[in-house]
Amino acid sequence: MTTSGLFDALSSDIAEGWTRFVAHPFVMQLADGSLPEASFRHYLAQDYLFLTHYARAFALAVVKSDTMEDLRQSAAGVHLLLNHELPLHISFCAGWGLSEADLACVEEAPANRLYTRYVLDRGQSGDLLDLLVALAPCSLGYAEIGRRIIGDPKTRRADNPYRPWIELYGGDDFQSGSAALAAQLDRVATQRGIDPADPRSSARWPALRDTFATATALEVGFWDMGLNPPPA
Repeated sequence: MTTSGLFDALSSDIAEGWTRFVAHPFVMQLADGSLPEASFRHYLAQDYLFLTHYARAFALAVVKSDTMEDLRQSAAGVHLLLNHELPLHISFCAGWGLSEADLACVEEAPANRLYTRYVLDRGQSGDLLDLLVALAPCSLGYAEIGRRIIGDPKTRRADNPYRPWIELYGGDDFQSGSAALAAQLDRVATQRGIDPADPRSSARWPALRDTFATATALEVGFWDMGLNPPPA
């Protein structure tokens, strides 16, 4: 279970937008197995490109880290993405007939480009906290989605073609990784004089909230993109 005072405040402050993300029709169709295969294949290919940029963002977090603890955690995030999550994604895509060579040739969708460049821009123009807040909707949002779907008795389990995706994001490995990011979020906020139990009292709150709200809206746009694959 993800626990973070800062994340809880951010997600509750934009409750309507957060719900649009974590309960998006794309997600609901994954859960009941009704998502068109063309939509999922398009999403998978774009997610490969997304993860490469996500790895770059964690590499930037290494540069932005002030403490050895944050250096180690950010470096571990790069290692996890490049040597574990991306290989798993490539293997998963292969099961859908998509080779790594196919994925590398995919044209980046505008929604993907807009989202990933926004995250990198927040990291380059701000500090580590700005970057982590921009990254949080992806990691913590997918953890919430996976946890909810896998625990919902209405989720279609038998012969659901998307069951491996559900088990990946609802599984212990991803859940523990997101919990580590949630803890880092509070730790880095505290380093900057922000009380995670009362972040709204900080002068930085409006900017952090805006970053989180924007990244969440861009996540919604990513799901929208998945539901609208280009013509075959």
